[in-house]
Amino acid sequence: MLRCIQLAKNGLGTTYPNPLVGSVVVHDNKIIGEGWHYKAGQPHAEVNAIKSVEKQELLKEATIYVGLEPCSHFGKTPPCADLIIARGIKKVVVGSLDPNPKVAGRGIKKLMEAGCEVIVGVLDNECNVLNKRFFTFHQKKRPFIFLKWGETADGFISPKNETRNKKEPVWITNEFSRQLVHKMRAEEQAILVGTNTVLKDNPSLTVRDWAGESPVRIVIDRKLKLLKDFSVFDGIIKTIVFNEKESKTSEKIEFEKINFSEEIPQQICETLFKKNVQSVIVEGGAKTLQTFIDANLWDE
Repeated sequence: MLRCIQLAKNGLGTTYPNPLVGSVVVHDNKIIGEGWHYKAGQPHAEVNAIKSVEKQELLKEATIYVGLEPCSHFGKTPPCADLIIARGIKKVVVGSLDPNPKVAGRGIKKLMEAGCEVIVGVLDNECNVLNKRFFTFHQKKRPFIFLKWGETADGFISPKNETRNKKEPVWITNEFSRQLVHKMRAEEQAILVGTNTVLKDNPSLTVRDWAGESPVRIVIDRKLKLLKDFSVFDGIIKTIVFNEKESKTSEKIEFEKINFSEEIPQQICETLFKKNVQSVIVEGGAKTLQTFIDANLWDE
């Protein structure tokens, strides 16, 4: 199962809205096949693991390990449970049950009804942590929230306003920390900042120093006072603007109206859940971070 978890991590940042899943096929205490889910719409981990087995006749005497319950429904791909049954695999070892209502134990039930021996809960805690975004999304009906900031040794996260004379970042972190930030961006679905961060830093909020897709950009701009010449409106990546004035959609920019007299983080999370966004990095600034902390709406 540890190997399943290792394999699954290869899909970090590319499988949304699907979970991270790895699978291995074992015969006579040897791994004879392995695979992971690469990308939504492509074959699942079990399919790739089964296809990788050179001597397919061994499958009837093999055990398949998978980090998450095999699916039992038709989506963009056929049910993995059906393939396991069709290939004659008699023993299935599962890490976690799938919280998705479309699965939720149905895969296990189908396998058992077909005569498969099914063991559930092997390294389930580790498997749950691996898919913390997926589990939070389906169980709490909101994205997994990361709070991220850089801080000086004496507790400051930005310089005083009077020391700044132009719209660009003032770096208090080193190049390695900044590269780590780009790695984080490549792994998550969205990144959120407040109005002041855009005004002071004019960030692009894209992935540059790491391989991967840039996240959806989210800006809290209550009065819609940000001009369209800021980098977040360059049209390269979709930007969602939460405000109190209007809801409308144009190419690469969505305006979402919310009530600023009510809890802002909750409304944002409700909207993002409807948009199928499973994870968000809140990058600041201080006011925006504190808003999420005060609402006790964060995970890591």
